Amino acid sequence: MNKIMPAIALTVALTLPNLAQARPLKLTTMLTNYGGDGAYLAIYLTNAQGAYAGSLWMAGRKSKYYAHLSGWHRATGGNPAEINGITGASVGAGRTLEISLDLADALFDAGYTLHVDAAVEDMRDSPNEVAVPLTTAGAKTPVRGRRYVSSLAYSF
Repeated sequence: MNKIMPAIALTVALTLPNLAQARPLKLTTMLTNYGGDGAYLAIYLTNAQGAYAGSLWMAGRKSKYYAHLSGWHRATGGNPAEINGITGASVGAGRTLEISLDLADALFDAGYTLHVDAAVEDMRDSPNEVAVPLTTAGAKTPVRGRRYVSSLAYSF
């Protein structure tokens, strides 16, 4: 126990400053009632140059379908390490996916883009279903998707 407490104290000391620079973010993705199976969604960021910056969430657990999320798959090479620990069930037609996460303040208003790729079994894939600049002014402003996403909104 005496050896564990200093390690915990050090971890907390290193983590707390990073938390002060993070912003809690709630993402709400509403799907249309497209009449098919559950949708796989990849939610990820690209930087101002369009380069992949990181995955935020993967809805759908069967990795054999990840190649159908072609924007995300191309950006990551389909590397499952990019989504370890951030996956959940696919999202049904007409349903809503809500996720909460902490995102670094430095990502807002810095040219980053929030992307959602979508794929539904036996239906057309939809890379870049939604692509929206990650800005503080854009918070709470719903954005319509191209095929399966009725709206995507984020709030602090």
